Amino acid sequence: MKISDVKTFVTGNPPPMSGGRYFLFVRLTTDGGVSGYGEAYAASFDPHLTARLIEDVAERYLIGHDPHDIETFWRRAYSSGFSQRPDPTMMACVSALEMACWDIIGKEAGQPVHKLLGGRVHERLRTYTYLYPATGNVDPEEAAEHASRNVYNDPDLAAQAARQCVDQGFTAIKFDPAGPYTAFDGHQPRLADIELAASMVGAVREAVGSRADILFGTHGQFTPAGAIRMARAIEPYDPLWFEEPVPPDAPAAMAEVARATSVPIATGERLTTKYEFAQVISHKAAAILQPNLGRSGGLLETRKIAAMAEAHHIQIAPHCYCGPLVAAANIQLAASIPNFLILEAIRTFDGFHADLLKTPIHWEDGHVIPSSEPGLGVELDEAVAEAHPYSGRALHLEMAADPIAP
Repeated sequence: MKISDVKTFVTGNPPPMSGGRYFLFVRLTTDGGVSGYGEAYAASFDPHLTARLIEDVAERYLIGHDPHDIETFWRRAYSSGFSQRPDPTMMACVSALEMACWDIIGKEAGQPVHKLLGGRVHERLRTYTYLYPATGNVDPEEAAEHASRNVYNDPDLAAQAARQCVDQGFTAIKFDPAGPYTAFDGHQPRLADIELAASMVGAVREAVGSRADILFGTHGQFTPAGAIRMARAIEPYDPLWFEEPVPPDAPAAMAEVARATSVPIATGERLTTKYEFAQVISHKAAAILQPNLGRSGGLLETRKIAAMAEAHHIQIAPHCYCGPLVAAANIQLAASIPNFLILEAIRTFDGFHADLLKTPIHWEDGHVIPSSEPGLGVELDEAVAEAHPYSGRALHLEMAADPIAP
């Protein structure tokens, strides 16, 4: 069995664009006619350029090769062009292609991928969702008000949204009320931002009580000293985690924060490969790792990351601010690892995430039920993906380009 063809899809995500502006999918096909799908979580370059990069990596290291040879493919791509170091763009390409290889391997074996990664440990996977701003059901007369007031800056709106999520079945919710983040971070938070964040977390805690965990999201925007101040302000409300309190380039700085707070530190969505995660582990910088399977290096690489974490009593909470194929890969990994904590969901994986799949991800009562179908357990609906092409040049996620005004 050899890989004989590669095809990419740059699919626009219709409003409200939960999960990002676009999704970047790939299909590999074998000489026996079996297809496997993957998805890249890539944010640094125009997605159409990244799609061509995925095709280039496939043409160099996969076409004409057996998809079972994951380690060989991974090492050749990781070392491409005499690089041999973590690179988020290369690893996004590798992750998507490696994911598609596993989809093929599972289909050929007639087994879901989790059965090939050590077997199923969890029958159900606990999920969390972001608190999303109100969308289509907002009264037109309230639209202007909602443009300035939302679940990230208004305690009452956040509390209302949290109650709705808990009533829906979620036992954990995440939001980012910590203030602005820019390309010039980390910064010292303004006192007004600290006070607002604490009031937001307090309002949500009062609304949900002990029915749900609160996940305090940030985007690496603080210095260690600033993050410690923020952490102390939210500690009374007992969040499950404080996410990425400082930029991802300095695990030693993150470890300073971890030592200074009782709130568990979570990080990992911007990290790639076992090598970067090993630095977080060795510095004791986080209690929870959040690899994104569309960037971290693929299923096998992230299985290794999870094993390293397990040896240090660190838990795994797969990140997913992207499309349904990364979600499917996250689910397959999570089902097979003993140190799984919680899975990021995009709402209940309804809406466009469901439309993109021939059989949607099974979410019920706050949990995902892992599929037992062969491969990743889902199948991309190519007609839907191609019917929503992304023609823009904006990136998947972007930080503010200018420093915070004094």
